[in-house]
Amino acid sequence: MLRSILLFALFISLYCSTSAQSIKTPAPSPPQFVRQDFGLSNIELSYSRPGIKGRTIFGDLVPYGKVWRTGANQATTLTFGDDITIEGTRVPAGKYGLLTIPDKDEWTIIITRQLDVTSPAAYKQDQDVVRVRSKVEELPFSIESFTILFSDVTSTSCRLDLCWDKTVVSFIVNTDIDSRVMTQIDNALNKDNRPYYTAAVFYLDNGKDLNKALEWFDKAIAQDPKAFYAVYQKARCQAKMGRKQDAIATAKKSIELSKQVNNADYVALNEKLISSLQ
Repeated sequence: MLRSILLFALFISLYCSTSAQSIKTPAPSPPQFVRQDFGLSNIELSYSRPGIKGRTIFGDLVPYGKVWRTGANQATTLTFGDDITIEGTRVPAGKYGLLTIPDKDEWTIIITRQLDVTSPAAYKQDQDVVRVRSKVEELPFSIESFTILFSDVTSTSCRLDLCWDKTVVSFIVNTDIDSRVMTQIDNALNKDNRPYYTAAVFYLDNGKDLNKALEWFDKAIAQDPKAFYAVYQKARCQAKMGRKQDAIATAKKSIELSKQVNNADYVALNEKLISSLQ
């Protein structure tokens, strides 16, 4: 009888344990992984998103003057696919921890070699790669879940916004693509299959030699006379050079080619360009 009771108790224990293990509940601070294309590579962000849940956040749940993991659960990390700069400090490509020291009016933002800081005691200042100060901006509304955003993304810079409750702090990441793209263009244009169009658009959009850009647009169009998009970009280039009548004539040609392939988007783009020049 005693053996039967023990076996029954063991069965109940195992059943309860198995049942408990099969229950899945939502994470209180769900993780988020963000990959942002940037420059010639990308930035990867991994962090967890705690909620306000009726609590007082800054100065209480997140104390002022102490290192914060900048999220919840595991350490927050940033992985840069290329070398970047933050406030003039070069940060080599690689994976780093993102930490902050919040204060009422200004935060210290830290990029560190440490990838496992989840408490102030684990932080080692000698592992800092860069430190920047960021003014606190107050929102007119409250954000429930802690959020890190990539904003104002251009070919050479982007902003990371740290948002929670009614507070936003930001820092800017820069990358130097100019010299590398120019080297690619020089190398590519010495080959038989020359990417004139890509090189010309880069020159046009980045304030380079417009005469050279126009020359390359002409060569790109010679490679493919029906390339309505290249004709449109040539019109943009002529407009930027102040050659309004040439630009209007070129845009009208692009409209004709665009209509042949039923591309209403480029018809509209050319019409808008012509309107801006009249």
